[in-house]
Amino acid sequence: MDGPSGKSALTLFDKIWNAHLIRHLDDGRDLIFVDRHVLQETTSAQAFHNMRKAGRSVRYPALTIATQDHIVSTKPGRSEDTNPTGRELMQLMRSNALSSGIRHYGVDHPSQGIVHVIAPELGLALPGCILACGDSHTSTVGGLGCLGIGVGTSEVEHILATQTLALSKPKSMRIVYHGTLQAGLSAKDLILHTIGQIGVAGGRGFAVEYAGPAIEALSIEARLTLCNMSIELGARLGFIAPDDKTIAYLEHREFAPKDTDFVSACAYWSGLNSDVQAVFDREVHIDCDLISHQVSWGTTPEDVASIDGVVPDPTQVDDPARRERISQAIRYMDLQPGQTLSGLPIDVAFIGSCTNSRLSDLQLAAALVRGHHVSPHVRALVVPGSMSVKREAEALGLDVIFREAGFEWRDAGCSMCVSINEDVVPPGSRCIATTNRNFENRQGPKSRTHIASPAVVAAAALAGCIPDTSMMKLNAEGLS
Repeated sequence: MDGPSGKSALTLFDKIWNAHLIRHLDDGRDLIFVDRHVLQETTSAQAFHNMRKAGRSVRYPALTIATQDHIVSTKPGRSEDTNPTGRELMQLMRSNALSSGIRHYGVDHPSQGIVHVIAPELGLALPGCILACGDSHTSTVGGLGCLGIGVGTSEVEHILATQTLALSKPKSMRIVYHGTLQAGLSAKDLILHTIGQIGVAGGRGFAVEYAGPAIEALSIEARLTLCNMSIELGARLGFIAPDDKTIAYLEHREFAPKDTDFVSACAYWSGLNSDVQAVFDREVHIDCDLISHQVSWGTTPEDVASIDGVVPDPTQVDDPARRERISQAIRYMDLQPGQTLSGLPIDVAFIGSCTNSRLSDLQLAAALVRGHHVSPHVRALVVPGSMSVKREAEALGLDVIFREAGFEWRDAGCSMCVSINEDVVPPGSRCIATTNRNFENRQGPKSRTHIASPAVVAAAALAGCIPDTSMMKLNAEGLS
């Protein structure tokens, strides 16, 4: 559809993609320029090895940073040797970064942290840019109006060598949120409800723009949480148009433009939006007035319900494949059809991951647990998303609140979300976590994961079980 000027109306995704398009390739893919590249230890070692073997070097080292986050130990005072199984990959990342002239944020760096946490807080992710990383949840930076693209090891190598990426252009999708989130609800509840509505394949093949009054009302950190789980929708990436909140967040960030350059950048960022008459390939509408506190019950993020909900009965499902998948999830999670979720005992409570480990997440959880104590049978952990977040939280005394309540206060890293470090849920144990994935064995062999918001996880840690709505209301009243 044409806009007022007679030119074709474009989505924001089209505008950013077109601005980075180098050329259309013969195989149907597009070659695009990558503004920023972030490395983590598990997908970079082989890429550097292949480059050396081919006699190639890093094309633009100043546009890349590296951080240790996946395998790193979160034990306070840790080093590269604390988790022996990760030592080799961490040392390889350090040496590869040093030899290539790439900034390295290792365990000893004051800005070390999870890739998707430090990219925004350092100002590496900017509106209108394309940022790539060898991790699926790179879409997190979409909360700043940046196209975050998760890539594999071979693509990491290609970006290092050329600063470009060859991709099939996704279709455009917009999810519009109407109404207002109830008090006490969060972006995590919003995205879990959305995935429950349209499924883990609902966004497959799409770049998703989140829009509507409820999105505009979210803080930047909440927007980062929302965009983080675009991948759980099946989408290639997700993003939100920048606004005044975006500009305020980015001002004075280390790698953001400075002085007159920042003024010029703000003028450009302010114009980044989808044209009013732009047509999307798919559009979905969500009523926020219908959303309540969410918790997953199964082994995909679409297996989600209200905390007062029940486990579904697979015999009531017509599709044979879905019926069997639900049955398998119920067996793995050791649940029964029709079982109420609230009151379900938990063994571990984990607040962290690239989804919910920012300062606002920790502030909310700390406010809920202040003056209370973790249930005696529960192991509870808080893992800040970066060492910067940890310092900010400690300056506010949040670490004292968590420790007095019985939580472990850890150093920054992916921790229990990915469980390729020492933070693992024991076999058969039930964990409620602020993570983004809950498939079988995700947090350790035979572990069982329930995904929820920081508020629900904090309340569960105190109660020793998944809370019900009345518990959450009492907690909310305690905050007011």
